[in-house]
Amino acid sequence: MKSHRATITLHEPARVGFVNITPDVEEALELSGIQEGLCLVNAMHITASVFINDDESGLLEDYQRWLEKLAPFNAGADPSRGGYLHNRSGEDNGDAHHKRQIMGREVVVAVTRGRLDFGPWEQIFYGEFDGRRDKRVLIKIIGE
Repeated sequence: MKSHRATITLHEPARVGFVNITPDVEEALELSGIQEGLCLVNAMHITASVFINDDESGLLEDYQRWLEKLAPFNAGADPSRGGYLHNRSGEDNGDAHHKRQIMGREVVVAVTRGRLDFGPWEQIFYGEFDGRRDKRVLIKIIGE
């Protein structure tokens, strides 16, 4: 069995955003030479996410709106008034940790005949919830 490791670095200029990273993962898979196996894609930061869904702009905007309702940024401003206790540490990203928990840390995709074995419309996304700095995504491929 072989393994291949790659990382990509992303820098989202906005606090929250989504990036389709499927082409980056496909490039890593091609470089690996692996034809049959598994591909793990993992956000390496606790305020970012990797998930699979449709690349449709309305859906991505819906995610932003939905996540903001579930874990609003402004709600964390004052921990003494029910805001995020995490923000007492001097951070302002309590909401980002919750958003990451909802959207997930990683995905695993089967590799078949040297390609990602997706269902219809599936794409891999990086979700950023506390942007404006470099963050990494791990791609780990194992197989033969």
